[in-house]
Formats: sequence, C-alpha cells, structure tokens
Amino acid sequence: MRKNLEALLSKALAGARNQGLLSGAEVAIEIEKPRQGGHGDLATNLALILAGKEKKPPREVAGIIIDHLGETNGFIDKVEIAGPGFINFTLSDKVWRQVARNVLEQGEAFGRSEERKPGSIQVEFVSANPTGPLHVGHGRGAALGDALANLLDAAGYQVQREYYINDAGRQMLILGGSVFYRYQQLLGRNPAEPEELYKGDYIKDIAAKMVEKYGPAHLDLDPDKAALLFYPPAAEMILDGIKDDLAGFGVDFDLFFSEKSLHDSGRLKEILEELKVQGVAYESEGALWYKTEEHGDEKDRVLVKSNGDLTYFAADVAYHTDKFQRGFSRVIDIWGADHHGYIPRMTAAVEGLSKGRMELTCKLVQLVNLLRSGQPVQMSTRAGEFVTLREVVDEVGKDACRFLFLTRRSESHLDFDLDVAKSQSLDNPVYYVQYAHARVASIHRKADEVGVRTPPLDQAALDRLVEPEELNILKNLAQFPEFIVSAAEALEPHRLTYYLTDLASSFHNYYNRHRVLTDDPELTGARLVLADAVQQVVRNGLGILGVSAPFRMDREEPA
Repeated sequence: MRKNLEALLSKALAGARNQGLLSGAEVAIEIEKPRQGGHGDLATNLALILAGKEKKPPREVAGIIIDHLGETNGFIDKVEIAGPGFINFTLSDKVWRQVARNVLEQGEAFGRSEERKPGSIQVEFVSANPTGPLHVGHGRGAALGDALANLLDAAGYQVQREYYINDAGRQMLILGGSVFYRYQQLLGRNPAEPEELYKGDYIKDIAAKMVEKYGPAHLDLDPDKAALLFYPPAAEMILDGIKDDLAGFGVDFDLFFSEKSLHDSGRLKEILEELKVQGVAYESEGALWYKTEEHGDEKDRVLVKSNGDLTYFAADVAYHTDKFQRGFSRVIDIWGADHHGYIPRMTAAVEGLSKGRMELTCKLVQLVNLLRSGQPVQMSTRAGEFVTLREVVDEVGKDACRFLFLTRRSESHLDFDLDVAKSQSLDNPVYYVQYAHARVASIHRKADEVGVRTPPLDQAALDRLVEPEELNILKNLAQFPEFIVSAAEALEPHRLTYYLTDLASSFHNYYNRHRVLTDDPELTGARLVLADAVQQVVRNGLGILGVSAPFRMDREEPA
C-alpha cells in the first residue's frame, strides 16, 4: 500500500513539474501511519519537506500535490491537508478487503520479504559455559536469539545461528576439580572441599560416570592433574545435555564454535600477531594491549599480561576476528545483563579489527523472576539449587516458555508465573493467541458438519465485509509485513508478540459479536475467507516466534 501511494505521489509531482507549478527539486517520499486516530490510514510530510525548496507555504504545496493525484482506481477514498501541511490519506474499503485475498494467495510467504538483502548476519546466543545445565535465564536468551534470527530471515537477511562454547580457561579447571572432589567422595574418601566448587546433583551424576569409567584408578591423583583429566569429558557430557535441552526448546544452531579450538590450533596467537601487524595492538610494559580507546572505549585493554597469560578479552577479540574473516557484515551478540560494561570494549575491538567493515550489536537479556501463583520460587545458587530450563519446559511446555519469554523487551526484567503459563485459559497470553488459530479450525469443523466450504478466492464476495470489526481486522492483517520489518530492524521480537496478541484480540471480539456461519451463503463465504486469513497470519507469526499453531484446543464453541 505504501508502494502504491508512493507511486501515485511520484506521478503527481511529475505532473505538477510539467505544468511549472513545482520545480524539479528531488526529495525522498516518506509515508507513515498517522499517530492519531481519525487522521486517515497513511500520511506524508512531502509538502513540508518541499516547501523550503519551492519557496511556497507547505499547505499550498500540499494542495498542488493533491490536485495532481489524478485517478487512483478506487485506491484512495479521501485526502485531507492537516496541520501545517501534512497530507492524510484514507484508503478505500476495497483496498482493505483485498488484503484477505493477498494473505491466502501468499500463504506461508505472507509477511516475508521477497528481496534478499546483501551481506550476512551472525546471531550468537546462549553461549553458556559447559559447566552446568541451562537455567531459565539461558532459556530467555535462547528464545530471543532464535526468534530474532527467524525475524531477520523473514525480513530478507542471510542469517547464521552460532553458539560459542566457553570450554577453555579457569572455569573449566574448576569444573574438573568439582567432579574430582565428588569422584573421591563416591569412592569413600573425605577430601577437603575445594575453594571454588560447582555444586548441584549434576556434578555428582558426572562423578558417578567417572567412577564407572575409571574405578579407583585416579583416587590418588594430584588435584591439579585430576582437574585437567576430568574436565574435558565432564564438559562434553554437560554440552550434550545443553544440546538436548535446546533441541527440546526448538532451537537449532548452524555452528557450535569451541573457544578451546582457538587455543589448541594456535589460531588465537596467530590472530594476536595479525593485530600487531595491522597496528591495532601494541606492546608496552611487557604486555600486549589493544587500542580500544581510539575506537570509543575509555582506555586501552590488555590482551596478554606481562606474565604471558592471555586475558578473556584476548579470546573474545580472536573469536570476533574469526567472525570477520568468515565474511559476516554484522554480528549480533546476545549476552546476560551483567555484561553491560563489556560492550564498549568489544564494540571498539570490532571497529578496530574490521576497520568498520563489520558491525557489532550487543543485546542484553535481563533476569527471569520465576513465580508460582504470584509468589517467588525459592532457590539457592549457593547450594547449587536452581531451576533449569528443562524443568520449566517439562512443566509448562515449549510454546508457553518461548512466547512468555518474548512478551517483554529483553532489557527488562520478566516475571514468569508458572501457573499462568500452564493455564488453559484466555488469561494465558500464548493460549490466547493460539486459540485464535484453533478457533478458526473449530469454525471449519462446524462448517463441515453442515456442508459449508470456503469459496474460491475469485468467487468470494468480500464486499460483504462491511462491519467495523471486519475492517479493523483487515487493517490489522495488512500491517503484518511492516511489523516483521520494524521488529527485525529494531532487533525486538517482542513487537511480534504484541502484534499477535492484538490481532487475536480483534478476532476474538469479532467472533463474540458476529456469527461466521450465517443463513446467508455469500456472507458466510466472505467471513470464512476473513477467518482463514487471520488463521494464516497467526500461524506465520507464531512460526517466527518458534511457537506451534494448534488446530484443536480444549474449547469447542458455536460458529
């Protein structure tokens, strides 16, 4: 619709210029939805932009443009000049009715961009250390990353999903030491508890497997050597569990990238040498530094300490250099909120290593507050007790988890009530949206009982859709492609949950006011087409969020 209006305005400008009423000044045509109701369906500030170039009052320029719009073939119902010179357009009902046909003709493709955009985007998310199971906070990041990748793909971008395995460094030695500690206990020893220890039953389970594999062979091993021996198989077992949890959550990755591989292959040191050659890293006071201050950070950062130890920052710089060398034009990292202070240095690092040719965007994910009947779920990280993602998915289901994780901006805290998520009622946001899809299927089951079918699109009397609620639904459907683009550009999948909730609300309200199956076959056919269009868009939207669209739920009602 915006493209059609843009074409009409371009034609009007050309006509006015041919008559000498406007100069040949070029200007971009901007079209937006009016912010206030009652100001039409679409609006442009074209006259305001042109006024200075034309040396005419904006309202006079607006009048010239309107006079040269010519025949719109029923596309525009009314045009008005508002305020200082905005031009507001009210589109004809015929235009909105065509939306239902467009939706059903395009099917699963409706809302998806036909144009593939240049460049490629990598979305790196979850990336939890393989030192324990995924918790609900990781689940929120997983839902965000996967839905965001789906959104970007729908908007026409080439996207890769990646998980960065932090399987090198001190935390892995702590993991190995924790398993060795439990291994000794299971074999009857009473060792001193390590200063740093991963707690939780999962460590005991891994230790039991080590007992099964090794028996008492390593009981007397030096603790440091034992940590080196036990952490690789322990990390592998934990990572396998993480992969299983993610698969059950509907999340697949194109690549699991091992930090350890950067060290073992010598690639990390090679990259650091490359950065020195490029002039973005330098040696000073026996250490190797990165010139992050030149690119907006508050100071330069250490890559290699004077004692030769690598910093965590060095591994992250090497990893992002590898991303750049793989050809990504943009990388999106999804991190926990506690990484907020890390963003400036990594942004500066990527700017320096790519010479501005790769853009880094960091999305932060705030904590999830688990509730049950409105009361906090008690847990103690000190005792190693926490609610895992698998436990929550087992209790409430994948769909409820994913949808509810995406109902708010990722930067905002989220209250997740387990009882609400499980409830089979319209008070549950995901149930409310899914039920709009299932309700249409229920209508068709009722229609089948009386021998009624949706008419072919070219025979549907869509001009019978005259109720205000029907036109409101059609306008809502028309916005779906724009919501995909805006949500993708803003990197905010929660906008899509808002959209689907609003669409479902419009349909539920319509259903409660008007029967779909009526005594008038023509009207019934038109309303079935409308219902089918709603069902298709709900299914398309839920698919992007990674949520299923059921055809049957626990309610069957008159159609």
